[in-house]
Amino acid sequence: MLHMRVVSPPGRTDEVLETLESCTGVTNIAVLPGAARRPEGDLIFCDLARESANTVIGRLKWLETEGSMAVEQVDLSISRASEEAKEDAPGEGDDAVIWEELRQRVQGDSRITWAYLAFFAIATQLAGIGVLLNSPILIVGAMVLGPEFGAVAAICFGLMLRRWRLIGSSSITLIVGFSVGIAVTFACALVSSWLGWVNHSMLELNAEVQFIVLPDKFSFIVALLAGVAGVLSITAGKSSALVGVFISVTTIPAAGYAAVATALADWGAVGGAAAQLAINITGMVVSGTATLIVQRTFWPQVGQSAERGRKSSA
Repeated sequence: MLHMRVVSPPGRTDEVLETLESCTGVTNIAVLPGAARRPEGDLIFCDLARESANTVIGRLKWLETEGSMAVEQVDLSISRASEEAKEDAPGEGDDAVIWEELRQRVQGDSRITWAYLAFFAIATQLAGIGVLLNSPILIVGAMVLGPEFGAVAAICFGLMLRRWRLIGSSSITLIVGFSVGIAVTFACALVSSWLGWVNHSMLELNAEVQFIVLPDKFSFIVALLAGVAGVLSITAGKSSALVGVFISVTTIPAAGYAAVATALADWGAVGGAAAQLAINITGMVVSGTATLIVQRTFWPQVGQSAERGRKSSA
């Protein structure tokens, strides 16, 4: 279930209530007249099934300029009315994509922030150290820490809706992130080589992580699967599944490998790592975009069919 808070202009509260009461899957409606102060208006609360969110948000979209609307996840709901609302709503909650939520999320992920760059730099350095120490554990840690999938998902969303500005800003965010991560890791590896801490022989004794610079057809297949799983985990709100996606793709490790290989002048490894990075990002973008298109095309039809079926049986 989701919980919605609405601030409605006093003159349009009846319209809001009529909309909520007419939508399938909405329950626990409460009104506090005149309770809101900024903006001023009536405060309305309700719970709604996730499957009904797009319909309700779409019909109340005018509140964006005349009032206010906020939606949050309900972790626990103990109510027969809520259970009945979920049963009445068309489809299944895990299949429903709340498009406005996804839009705001990907727009946030397409911004360059200091935290984003810091995570990118740390993750890439961990990957570089893992390459030098032949440590798969460090490679996995770098994969989990890497923040790149948010920008990849934003590119997928932009491609689905043909929003070229979002595609451009997300691509820049991704390029800047990898550039900063590689530059910082390269600098650290170069200084370490001057100090005698690392040398080229360490790249010849890392059989456990050689897969990073040896891309093949399975690299692209894994990237395709990861793109599908990543988009599904974001749209369904399954954060645990997204961690598995991070561990599956070889993007941050490839960037880390390229950085240390450049510092140690191993140009063959640089080429292999660059190819691995390109294959993984391309695969995720292709399959992620296709997944969003399928969800946007077929979810409304599934919901409408279920709705018609319930009405006819009634």
